[in-house]
Amino acid sequence: MIKSTLFAQWNFMRFLRLLIGGSITVQAYFTDDLWLGLAGLLFTGMAIFNVGCCGTNGCTTNIKNKTIAHQTETVSYEEVV
Repeated sequence: MIKSTLFAQWNFMRFLRLLIGGSITVQAYFTDDLWLGLAGLLFTGMAIFNVGCCGTNGCTTNIKNKTIAHQTETVSYEEVV
C-alpha cells in the first residue's frame, strides 16, 4: 500500500511540489530558519505522500456510468412565435 503510494502516479504537480519543498528546505537550512524549514518539509511531504489540500483523491469528481452516458432521450420542441 505505502510502496504503491510512494512510487506510482508521479505527475507534473507532484514533481513541482517536491522541487519547491526541497529548495525551501535547503534555503531554511542555510538561513537557520525553523518556520521556513517546516514549510519546506510540508511541501516535500505533500509530494512524497501524494497528498494535497483535500487529501488523496479528495477533490475528484464522480465518474458517470457508461450506460447512462450513452442513453439518449427524444426531446420535442415547440416553436414560440
